[in-house]
Amino acid sequence: MSASNPQMKAYIQAADAVIREHAEEVAALDQAIGDGDHVANLQRGLAALETVAEELERMDWSAAFQKIGMSLMRSVGGASGSLYGTFFLAMSKAMKNKDMNLPNLADAFGQGVEAMKQRGKADLGEKTMLDVLIPVANALRQAAQESWDLAKTLETLNQVAEAGCESTRDMIATKGRASFLGERARGHIDAGARTSQLIIGAITDIVTKNSPAA
Repeated sequence: MSASNPQMKAYIQAADAVIREHAEEVAALDQAIGDGDHVANLQRGLAALETVAEELERMDWSAAFQKIGMSLMRSVGGASGSLYGTFFLAMSKAMKNKDMNLPNLADAFGQGVEAMKQRGKADLGEKTMLDVLIPVANALRQAAQESWDLAKTLETLNQVAEAGCESTRDMIATKGRASFLGERARGHIDAGARTSQLIIGAITDIVTKNSPAA
């Protein structure tokens, strides 16, 4: 069984950096239609992960995902902490005794998203982070089934994440504080969708830079 990716610390640092870079933008999005605390909660979770990043690099993928999930549940708190934690704990279960490759990642990511859907009682088209994560899960599954090369896979993941994020602009929210705004929520991108898209972009950048073809 292969050890966890030695780039785990780089992934966490890249996620933290991109959220910090866009913190004001995300806070403004969240203040417009949400509770206004999304970016602060997410940054708290990422800071907690940075403290255990080196330990995560020594674990296998299943153990690392489990520790990430538990850390996010404890540090982020609230609904977001529960959703992020549920996602990674489901990925941990899916990766038990498995090596990291595209088919296994696609399966684990898909199970993580499904668990998040069930926990949040939400689905595609409801102006949440799932409007990014569900298309990304579908793209990963297609990439695995059709044996896409790394470059095509990463490019497609970024494209569907960006499209999913943008799609939330014209949606009416059905979950969270934004659901009380009705039509007034239109015209605003969902903050959770935006941070999900930013983090996916940051991680795919790291993968690209460390690929043999880079």
